[in-house]
Amino acid sequence: MDGSVIARNRKARHDYFILETIEAGIALTGTEIKSVRAGKVNLKDGYARVQGSEVWLFNVHVSPYEQGTYYNHEPLRPRKLLLNAGEIRRLGAKTREKGLTLVPLTMYLKQNRWAKVELALVKGKTGSDKRDTIAERDAKRDIDKAIKEKRQRDI
Repeated sequence: MDGSVIARNRKARHDYFILETIEAGIALTGTEIKSVRAGKVNLKDGYARVQGSEVWLFNVHVSPYEQGTYYNHEPLRPRKLLLNAGEIRRLGAKTREKGLTLVPLTMYLKQNRWAKVELALVKGKTGSDKRDTIAERDAKRDIDKAIKEKRQRDI
């Protein structure tokens, strides 16, 4: 990922184990790309699904463009993701496995021109998995804090 980030799905890293990520282009209309450039995107409840030989992004909210006319876009419409055929077949086979799904992690502009979505193949976490993740994060934070304090005392 090398571009300006428009939106992040922070909830995805909390709710899922991320197995792999892939970059996908996204087909947008004129008013949609203007809203994306303005940062009016919410990935929170978004997911992707392979349908036939195409991948579609669902439940991603792109706010209507403020200066748009009655030709403005529908905020929650399904949007086609642009991947090559081999990637689509591979993702389709993986998502048919039990418990795996595609979730958008970030949306960004590549070279300030093309809208891209970082998709992740994920497996859901249980309640205890989430608690374990939080405990690991807290332990790491405590360790880092102790190391920093020791360095301060040694100086």
